Amino acid sequence: MKKPTSKIRNEIAKLQEQLKAAETRDAERIGRIALKAGLGDIKIEEAELQAAFESLAKRFRGDQGNTTGGKKGAGDAIGSTSASVPSGAAQGSSDEA
Repeated sequence: MKKPTSKIRNEIAKLQEQLKAAETRDAERIGRIALKAGLGDIKIEEAELQAAFESLAKRFRGDQGNTTGGKKGAGDAIGSTSASVPSGAAQGSSDEA
């Protein structure tokens, strides 16, 4: 039972719409949380903010073991991430005030 290509294309189009809707929901959720945390008031480069979010995602996924190796490296990654994000946040907001 082979599916015709037109049917496959329709299924792909529907999945792409579902993906777009799911990404929009996720973005709105993350955006609301970021605003509540005060990230909207911080002047920070997008690349730096993205790197901080990637570090945070690794932390919650448990991927720190891949940073510098071993548990010590993972602990260092967590400490440096949590220390650098708030300090940058504090610096950005104090410069603005």
